[in-house]
Amino acid sequence: MKTWAVVGLGNNPERAAFGVAKLLQDKGHRIIPVYPRAEIVHGEVGYKSLAEISESVDVVDCFVNSKLVGKVVDEAIAIGARAVWLQLDVIDQEAIERAQNAGLLTVMDRCPAIEYRKKN
Repeated sequence: MKTWAVVGLGNNPERAAFGVAKLLQDKGHRIIPVYPRAEIVHGEVGYKSLAEISESVDVVDCFVNSKLVGKVVDEAIAIGARAVWLQLDVIDQEAIERAQNAGLLTVMDRCPAIEYRKKN
């Protein structure tokens, strides 16, 4: 899964999304920032929403509040993403079930950076 849309990724180096996106990029993934300001982050052009992305997305990585993530998951399903990843402390079982029913791979309450470190 090469292309990751990172929802909640802006240019704030203090936010977890900033560092995780850089690690994903360093591991060979293409990142697409998705943030209301549509900022360029780590050299990649940002978008205001998943629907604005014109290329296919493999994984939608969700750095949003649990109360908001259901909408993001529904957007991931709508754009034909292959997977959704809900970050640490982002929990919405109903949204995960909708994604699974739509055929997406799902991860909830985990961080890809931590998972990569476990492999090494």
